Parts: sequence; structure tokens; C-alpha cells
Amino acid sequence: MFFNTLSGRFLGLTILFVVIAEVLIFVPSMARFRGDYLQGRLELAQLAALARLTTPDEQVAPAVQSELLETAGVLNIVLRRDDVRELVLESPRVPRVAESFYLDEADAWMLMRDAMRVFLTDRDRVIRVVGRTRQGAQSEIEVTLHEGPMREAMVAQGRRILYLSLAISLATAALLFLAVQRLIVRPIGQVVAHMTAYRDDPEDSSRIIAPTSSVRELRQAETALQDLELRLTGALRQKERLAGLGAAVAKISHDLRNLLTTAQLMADRIEASGDPGVRRTAPKLVSSLARAINLCERTLAFGRAEELPPVPAVVPLAPLVAEVLANEREAAGGCADFVAEVPDGLAARADPDQLYRVLVNLVRNAAQAIEASGGAGRITVGAREEAGQTVIRVADTGPGLPQKARDNLFQPFRGGVRKGGAGLGLVIAAELVKGHGGALALEETGPRGSVFRVTLPAPGARSPARERERA
Repeated sequence: MFFNTLSGRFLGLTILFVVIAEVLIFVPSMARFRGDYLQGRLELAQLAALARLTTPDEQVAPAVQSELLETAGVLNIVLRRDDVRELVLESPRVPRVAESFYLDEADAWMLMRDAMRVFLTDRDRVIRVVGRTRQGAQSEIEVTLHEGPMREAMVAQGRRILYLSLAISLATAALLFLAVQRLIVRPIGQVVAHMTAYRDDPEDSSRIIAPTSSVRELRQAETALQDLELRLTGALRQKERLAGLGAAVAKISHDLRNLLTTAQLMADRIEASGDPGVRRTAPKLVSSLARAINLCERTLAFGRAEELPPVPAVVPLAPLVAEVLANEREAAGGCADFVAEVPDGLAARADPDQLYRVLVNLVRNAAQAIEASGGAGRITVGAREEAGQTVIRVADTGPGLPQKARDNLFQPFRGGVRKGGAGLGLVIAAELVKGHGGALALEETGPRGSVFRVTLPAPGARSPARERERA
């Protein structure tokens, strides 16, 4: 429907408000018209009375009296002088007076009320009107007259006002309608057209709206829409690149898994070596290869959109942290000291392989930060139980994170600090911890180093997966 549109509603409201304004004008106009009509009857009655009083011996033929009264539009005329009422002219038959009105005592509200009552009364009443004339001696005069002719005159005047109001309303509404169409509806329609075109192909940057409106509010809306479309187009392109990268990683993981399987078989043979050093190193090599193969298999599953949720278990933290630090100590090449501060017997409820990956990412990032600073440092992995949860902190004495890295800390390809890094380590760690029902956060950073906090459910807590199964 037309009135469900912005233009239609504006047009309807315009007509409504103009009509309300005309009504507010109509009532006082009718009150004034009625007052002028009655005052005119008083003026004509005074002239008729003067004509009667100036006649010799004040003798006037009945025909002349009837003509004077008819000219004045009244039934009788009474002059009031010094509290004395003098009947000057009178019709042969005067009906009973229905109501009396005193013009000198009536205020604006009374005049408007009496004017509206004339419209609501459809019978020809006989009324008495008392007032002063505005010319001559300005004496008080009283007349009796029929209300019907006055009502007809008021209805005719009301029609004229109605027709004029209708013409003004239509002209005003038409002008406002055209103005709204040009200044508001058309620019909004252009914005909607841009949105529709962008919706059909959001990756096409040429369809992004360019703010052109000179109206401040519309320009703000166009600017906000442009910013939204720019961000969405960038996000879609990034997701497309990530999808391509994921496909490539899945292919690489497939081949890498085969290579690692062969390396694992060779590592199994190394365990049979007679060299004590080789036999001590072989279990760590086998363990690392097993984790690498498991990671490749999970990457392939993820590429098929079949990533399995973590399999939580009670994981003793002391041996797991010791293994992580031992492997990373060898990879760091002596650039940092690695310290474990984990009480014996402390455990967490987590997937062992995924927790290992989380700690490796955090410790390796800390070691790389210290190495990039060019000096020696210290990396401490501590754990304790807080408020029914297991909290692991990885602290380093590196240079701290720059502001850009803090702003994009957990965003892929944007939060990296090391030159050549992809910025995926913290993103992967955060997703893995979140899958356990925990949280990874940057607790503090600065010139004295950075501290990352990993919060995991305590061993007695239920896993999120089991809670969903129960629900």
C-alpha cells in the first residue's frame, strides 16, 4: 500500500497536520464571524431606532416598522438608557426567547463555545442579544432575532474556509511530497540500490558505496555503510585465502604424514642401537614423530570439516611441562633459561596432545622474542590451582609485545611479531584452549617481559562435551 511507504506516510501526516492547523484556525474564525454578525445586527438596529425616533411625533406606519426591522434583520429593538429599557420597534408576533447573549461580557472561549453550538443546533431559535454599538452615542441596545439566518451565513462562511483549507492542504502536501521525494526518499533509494548491488557480489570492491550525499545524516549513513562493506569485503577475501591455504595444508599434511610414518619406522630401529646417548634420545624422537603424525591426521580431518573435539583426560602437568621445556631448550640453542614451577601431583583436565601444542606455541613464541632482542632471558612455566580451575602461566623476560601485536593478538596473519612469522601460533593455542572450556589471555606485557595465562578445568570438572550430552 502507498501509505506503507515513507513518502505515503509523510504525505498523510502532512495532510493531517495541516487539517489540524486549519481546525484550530476555523473555530476562532467562526467565533469572530458570529460576533461580527451579531454586532452588525446591533449597528443596523441602532440605525432603525434612530429613524424611528427622528420621525415627527414618532409615529411610523406599521409597514415602515416592518421594513425597518426586516432591513436590520431583527424582531424588535430595545434601547437601554440610564437603566431604562425603551421599546423602539417591535414585530406583531415575537416568539419566546430561547437564550440571551451579552456581547460585552463574553470572552474568547465563550464566543468559540457559542459559535460551535450554532452548528450543533439545527432548529431556528429566537435569541436575545445585548451589546453596545461602535458608532454614534455608543448606547447599549438590545435586539431579538432568529438564529437560522445567522447559522446559514456561518455555514456558508465555513464552506469557504473549508475549500480554502483544502486547497492549501493539497498544495502544501504536494510541495512537501515532492521535496521529500527529492531530498530524502531518492537518496535513501540510492543507498538501498547500492546495498542490493553489493549484496549480489560482496567480493567486488567496485560495488562498495562512495559517500556523495550533501545531507549530513545521509552522508554519515553512507560513510558507515562504506566502512562496513570495506570490512566485509576484506574479511571475505581473507576467508577465501584461508580456504585456499587450508586446502594446500591438507595436501601437504597428507604427504607429510607418509614421510613421518617412514621416519617413525626408522626411529624404532634407532632404539635398538647400542649407543647409550642414541637410546636416550630415541624415545623423545619417537614421541615427537607420533605427535607430528597425529597433527597431520587432525589437519586432514579439519580439511574435510571433520575436526574431532578434544578428548579430555586427567593430565599430570609436571612431566608434560618438563617434556615441553626439554624439547624447546634444545631448539633454542642456549638463548634462554627454561624453568618449570609446577607442583608435583598438580593435574588438569585436557587433551594431552592439544595441551602439549598449546604449551609448545607459548614457550616457542617466548623463546623467539628473547632471541630477537639479542640478549639472554628466562622463560618460566608455572601452574597452580585457583578457584577450582587449573591455571598455567608462561612468563618470559623478553622485550614485551608492541602495540600492534596487542591489538591483533588472536587474529590470524595479523598478530605476528617475528619477521616472517604467520601469526598463527597464538590463534591455534587460543582455539585449542577454548575447545576445552578454558581461556587463553595476555595477563601482562612490558619492558620486563610478558605473561600468558591458560585457564583449564580442574581434574574433577566435567567437560563441555559431556555437559552438552547431558543437556
